Amino acid sequence: MGVAFDLANEFELDTSAPPGVTVEGEGADELPQTNANLVVRTMTYVAGMLTGGLPAFGLHCRNAIPLQHGLGSSASAVVAGVLLADRLLDAELTPDRLLEIAVDSEGHADNVAACLRGGLILAHHGDDGWRAERLQPHADLRPVLLIPLHERVSTKDARRVLPRTIPIGDAAFTASRAALAVVALTRNPSLLATALEDRLHQPYRLPLMPSARALFHDLKDDGIPVCVAGSGPTLLAFEQDGRTVQDLGPGWRVMRPAFDLKGATVREAGTAADGEQPQRQGAQ
Repeated sequence: MGVAFDLANEFELDTSAPPGVTVEGEGADELPQTNANLVVRTMTYVAGMLTGGLPAFGLHCRNAIPLQHGLGSSASAVVAGVLLADRLLDAELTPDRLLEIAVDSEGHADNVAACLRGGLILAHHGDDGWRAERLQPHADLRPVLLIPLHERVSTKDARRVLPRTIPIGDAAFTASRAALAVVALTRNPSLLATALEDRLHQPYRLPLMPSARALFHDLKDDGIPVCVAGSGPTLLAFEQDGRTVQDLGPGWRVMRPAFDLKGATVREAGTAADGEQPQRQGAQ
């Protein structure tokens, strides 16, 4: 299960610009500004599946999603790469095929499905491959993202701490909460505190993020529904009447985002001469 908020990265591709990659915003001093950039690597992967090559282009990334905070920054890059390659090569891939390629590239179906489709998403795999069902979040939901400024958790570390086997009781407990979460997020938000309980990953990952762990338990004690966003360290809480998140001080970034019900979009900028296709394309 994944959910899309209106916190987005933007990517602009220009086939008339000098080849190269530039990055501004989150990760500007960390992310590669070469062909090793994840957007470019994904585009190259898609092109290899379709035609074998890409035209030269310049890529500019405007990043608003913090890195290594469980908010889907890598999913955003992969989805952008898939959509830009699809548009640049006039492949016209179906939505399900776009999803399958994005999952193959990123590895987390819930992340890329939410990024592609928007809203509340249930991703599932069957005989026909990866598919996703989109649900409408309840209108009364008031999500809050609590982002610690001085803590990060890499995907590698988040996976490393998970046990290889789990008690069947913990599996049954969490499966029941996952089913209840669908009801809580779409029909009855009063069930959220129970629905967000988990025994599969939060007890193992919270020790990696001491500040987030302390806040997590404080919020639960105050009756505020809360869970770890992705692999953390960001927390996702839901405010309710009489229960709101108080000021957390300078070490935290607090966001109250709206749900993104559209998903990723591609738009073309400018009009080329003689009826040719525009030269600049952007993904968000």
